[in-house]
Amino acid sequence: MTEQRKFASVEAVAAELAPSYPVYCLHGARLRATVRDFLTLFPGRVLYAVKCNPHPQVLRALVAAGIADFDTASLPEIAQVAETFPEARAYFMHPVKNRAAIKMAHLAYRVRHYVVDHAAELDKVLSEIPDRNLCVVVRLKTAPDAATVYDLSSKFGCDLDEAVHLLRAASNAGCDTGVAFHVGSQCGSPEAYRAGLMRVGEVLRASGVAPTVIDVGGGFPAPYTNASVPPLAAYMQVIRDAYAALTLPATVTLACEPGRALVAEAVSLVAQVLLRKGDRLYLNDGIYGSLAEMYQSRLRLPVRLIRKAPRAAAAIAEFRLFGPTCDSLDVIPGTFTLPGDVDEGDWLEVGMVGAYSNALASRFNGFYPETMVEIGD
Repeated sequence: MTEQRKFASVEAVAAELAPSYPVYCLHGARLRATVRDFLTLFPGRVLYAVKCNPHPQVLRALVAAGIADFDTASLPEIAQVAETFPEARAYFMHPVKNRAAIKMAHLAYRVRHYVVDHAAELDKVLSEIPDRNLCVVVRLKTAPDAATVYDLSSKFGCDLDEAVHLLRAASNAGCDTGVAFHVGSQCGSPEAYRAGLMRVGEVLRASGVAPTVIDVGGGFPAPYTNASVPPLAAYMQVIRDAYAALTLPATVTLACEPGRALVAEAVSLVAQVLLRKGDRLYLNDGIYGSLAEMYQSRLRLPVRLIRKAPRAAAAIAEFRLFGPTCDSLDVIPGTFTLPGDVDEGDWLEVGMVGAYSNALASRFNGFYPETMVEIGD
């Protein structure tokens, strides 16, 4: 394994590398602090959602900080976790899986937890894992919350009656069982988790099935520039109170699946200005690379200037940012406040790109951000 390059600061990255290519900067101290908060405040098992940022260096940093469990959505994600971290536990949390992936996850990687939200998916899992050494986790649909950026219940989750049927069927087949829900990504309301856990209670009472795991999913938000969100402790207090109200045995495992909240602040991006046209800045990264979510969700990320050479301070101005591809859609929404002397060759540091950046990047037009360095403490 190649040793990761470490720099004292983001400015040192620009000065020493003078990069003409995008560079991800992993801020290890920030990542460790966030992991520590989750492990301290959440009263259960913390599963990192690999889809959010699967970069090997990010996963290594998470494991070093204490993460031992991973929410995975595909066989390649399971393989990456299992083959890199033999002591880690992977959970197959995608509600729709192909048969070969189910079989290989169980036989090759000893995955025990499989999410379902439909009878056909349960039949698929049971037929591919005949030894029943597994836990079937039924995913409930949640009500849309106005404070949530992405409503995942529009695609996944079952209603109460279907959940009761699935729990009983899995239990009768000899499997351990669980119940899960997901309030949606970037959820701004802690009370959404209380509503989810109350629904879990309804399902458990109606089914009469004793679960081994309750999973409150992900959705914990990151403090983007245009997102005023409650502190993590507020979410955890609601979850603790609502879970206690279920009065489940101590043998039941409570789990969560944070992705964005764990890694968003831990990575920033250094992108270079290729050309300035008045108030237009053309960068070497854009919506087909690291900044796709700024286009899809209108989340705002902090941006600051790193000058290529020392210059006197200039008055601030508003700029539009354009990506490097030949597609006219490759434009970052909104305007950005920067010193008015920004010019070709300068760099912009875009903060909070740890979530859904490299994970969503494409190779369109041959542009692809792939370099990651570490910023020292």
